[in-house]
Amino acid sequence: MFATAALTALALAVSQVAAHGGVLEYQINGEWYEGFKAYNTPVGQSSIQREWDTYNPITDPTDSFLACNNNGASLGSGQQSATVPAGSKVIAYWNQWPHSIGPVMVYMANCNGDCTTATPSSLNWFKIDQAGLLSGSVADGQWAQGELIANNNTWTTTIPASLKPGNYFLRHELLAIHTPNQPQFYPECAQLIITGSGSAEPSGSYLVKFPGAYSMSDPGVNINVYSETTVYNYTIPGPAVWQG
Repeated sequence: MFATAALTALALAVSQVAAHGGVLEYQINGEWYEGFKAYNTPVGQSSIQREWDTYNPITDPTDSFLACNNNGASLGSGQQSATVPAGSKVIAYWNQWPHSIGPVMVYMANCNGDCTTATPSSLNWFKIDQAGLLSGSVADGQWAQGELIANNNTWTTTIPASLKPGNYFLRHELLAIHTPNQPQFYPECAQLIITGSGSAEPSGSYLVKFPGAYSMSDPGVNINVYSETTVYNYTIPGPAVWQG
């Protein structure tokens, strides 16, 4: 099922946008879940993902759709949620991702009720996973997005085992920084119902809003990587990772 869906979505992507993309499908705790099919009407679609309409990036860190991409709407009767226990592994599958420079980030947000009726920009988001510059200099080193490409365009994340049960958004985001001083944000959101006996929940500086978490003054956002041949550190934007 995954191979067919992925190839179909990839063919559509190539025909419309040659260099961008997003999360096409998930494997969560061993179960497969299809993503929203961009460039198709949301009418009749069923997915755990929120609607995202284009493979193009968001280039403004204050964009109103930064939480779950444009336009992040609920699919109504077609909106699904995946019920998974805390501690589960999530494998996100992208299209044939073309950008090898930039960080990978994964966030969650408690919907405080049914996620289907939640507004993503109003929620408090916390980061559960991130990776940026893995080795070498900023200009010519190995980046997390390069690792994603090497792993068959996938990224594996573990939901914190101690997380309090409830309804959550899961937000994957790639920040492509291959164009000097012009960030490209690629976020997608999926709805989860987390089960288990955990009681932990983040607070304080771990919580951010989208938009609000990033700005063009962040050194990891407004950057010319090609001029940093002697710099071996990269500051991933956003809050610290909450591990539970």
